[in-house]
Amino acid sequence: MNLKTTNLSLTIPALPFDVEFLPPHTCLVGGVVRDAFLGRKGSYLDLDFVVPENSIETAKRIAYHYNGGFVILDQAREIARVVFPQATLDFALQEGDCLETDLKRRDFTINAIAYDVREQKVIDPLGGIKDLAQKSIRMISAENLKDDPLRLLRGYRQAAQLNFTIEPETRKTIQSLASLLGKMAAERVQTELNYLLVCSLGNTWLKSAWEDGLITLWFNHVDRNTITELETVEETGHFLTVNYPGFGDRCHQWLALAKLATLVASDIPTAQLELERLKYSRSHIRNVLGTIKILNQLATLTDQRSPASPRCSKGGTGDLMSLREQYFFFLEVKKIFPIIAVKAIAKGMSKSIIIPLVKRYLNPDDPVAHPKPLVTGNDLIRELDLKPSPIIGTLLTEINIAYIEGKVTNVNEAIEFASKLF
Repeated sequence: MNLKTTNLSLTIPALPFDVEFLPPHTCLVGGVVRDAFLGRKGSYLDLDFVVPENSIETAKRIAYHYNGGFVILDQAREIARVVFPQATLDFALQEGDCLETDLKRRDFTINAIAYDVREQKVIDPLGGIKDLAQKSIRMISAENLKDDPLRLLRGYRQAAQLNFTIEPETRKTIQSLASLLGKMAAERVQTELNYLLVCSLGNTWLKSAWEDGLITLWFNHVDRNTITELETVEETGHFLTVNYPGFGDRCHQWLALAKLATLVASDIPTAQLELERLKYSRSHIRNVLGTIKILNQLATLTDQRSPASPRCSKGGTGDLMSLREQYFFFLEVKKIFPIIAVKAIAKGMSKSIIIPLVKRYLNPDDPVAHPKPLVTGNDLIRELDLKPSPIIGTLLTEINIAYIEGKVTNVNEAIEFASKLF
């Protein structure tokens, strides 16, 4: 295809080795060629080579000469990897008797474009360049999708990352094959889901994936309300990051967790099973389940305490929590507070309740969210002639709460307050 008719140009990244190490007709394939046409660049190179012969030996020579890491990924299929500080290179033996046969075994046409490195020639037997120009993801064949059903979900992920559409016949085929995704290794499915959760266009394609039967295989409680809430979570995250500087630090991480907490079931045992089935890490599971637990507690408080309740407003959270309750709230939520704040507002909790908590969280000097003890346990042991015991921790907690409530203001008052308590 004539590149001039597509408004596309090709900029292959500089290779971290001399091309003379490559056998003739070695080709770059897959994402690196696709991204080279789209002008997408990353700080770290991930290069895939198809080698007509001696792929493992080629990788070994390059690794040895340039002092890179070397590992055989698949001895039977002759796939090896070379690792440099700024690049990972995979070398695979060509499948079939020619390169075209190899390319026809791939998932989508935009990923089946090859570049002959030594001859500097583009090879595009399946019309991938045309689909790139049209921003369309088109399957090579239904059989290829059946061979590796993870490709069903990957199509939505790549549509989100590239801001492409999925060609209608391809999407219809994915719908018909959706049940096959349930047979895939959970770790691989999780990886594709995570890409969608962090991508700015991920919600749009999560919705499409749900409509096409791919999401409910893993989260069977997801319905249209869930999908709507994903959008609200995104909008709430944007609102908080724009209006409260500092809230958006590491935004993609906590926002992705907030979306994950939206996809799972609302009851903790079921949510835990869903997350464990997808092989999420202990940290991810702890954070998501902690979010569900706290949200349930906040919902209960909201139900119990109507705005008309005669509670002291000194705490500044819409009369929902006293200062003592806020103190223990922040002790429990710790680093997952951004997830909880976004989810609480997205689920309809009043901003007059959550925003004061946000302000406390963002203020490192706030004594409720970030308490700094007036005294230590050693101070209490020395001044009150106490022996080490659990009572020391209780006294320190009560001193902290007395300080935020204005009952003590300095060390002497804190010691005297502890003495009376003891």
